[in-house]
Amino acid sequence: MLATNLCLGQAISDTAPKILYKPDKTRLIIATAGHAALWAGSFAALNKAWYADYPKSSFHFFNDKKEWNQVDKTGHAWTSYQLSRASGEVWKWAGLSPRKSAWLGGASAFAYQSIIEILDGFSEEWGFSVGDMEANLVGSAGYIAQELLWKEQRIQLKMSYWPYKYSNDLKGRRDQLFGSTIQERMLKDYNSQTYWVSANINSFIPQWNFPKWLNISFGYGSDIMLGGFENKWTDKNGVVFDRSNLARTRRWYLSPDIDLTKIHTRSKFLRSIFFLASMIKVPAPALEFNSNRRFRLHLVQF
Repeated sequence: MLATNLCLGQAISDTAPKILYKPDKTRLIIATAGHAALWAGSFAALNKAWYADYPKSSFHFFNDKKEWNQVDKTGHAWTSYQLSRASGEVWKWAGLSPRKSAWLGGASAFAYQSIIEILDGFSEEWGFSVGDMEANLVGSAGYIAQELLWKEQRIQLKMSYWPYKYSNDLKGRRDQLFGSTIQERMLKDYNSQTYWVSANINSFIPQWNFPKWLNISFGYGSDIMLGGFENKWTDKNGVVFDRSNLARTRRWYLSPDIDLTKIHTRSKFLRSIFFLASMIKVPAPALEFNSNRRFRLHLVQF
């Protein structure tokens, strides 16, 4: 009986129609050119925001795995994941198969992030970071693995941002480290960023009949960080500032979330908006546990 069933299953598999994907040449050219243009433009912008004010050096490595309480590493994973997700959709639009799109999307994002790390390696202020590369790989590989295994993103990496309230005597240090504009701070201010792993409940436990759009998310952030490794620094005039009295605090969160891509709509415009908005964690109540061993309940956590 088992042999009969296996033969029958094989026969059905052999006769089942296979989907043939034929790339659209025009769209494929647009997708390739779009990737190249985006890379060139973003590198120019990054050079202005990150590298222009710092001298160059010979290529070197920099061990920053303990820097910024690893918030920057989660940021690297989030960036690589989101770039993979966006790139993969562009290749699907160009007519490539989901499998090829997944590999190309993840590879494109990882290559892009790798070039940034090489640029860091030639900057006197930073260096080539193995830890950053590992985080980049986690983000891209996480996207590829889910596409190949489930053909959907059941677990998403998301970000939220809410400006940290610096005291007046620390605003100068804030501007020095993270920039004087909101655009710069959104990119650089690790005290204001929280990163989330958001899992779709119905995709894993369909028998529980939860709404298809409902997620459970686990967040991580840290604040009161006034330097990469410690709250002690020396300014350009050689004056030493020691704010070790301000304890750097890690924070973990548990919160509901919404997978906007699971909301059914026939509108391509809304689907695009939902896809882009899924990069961000939806503000919601959250339970926090922090490195001070205290629990806090937030009615709304951004």
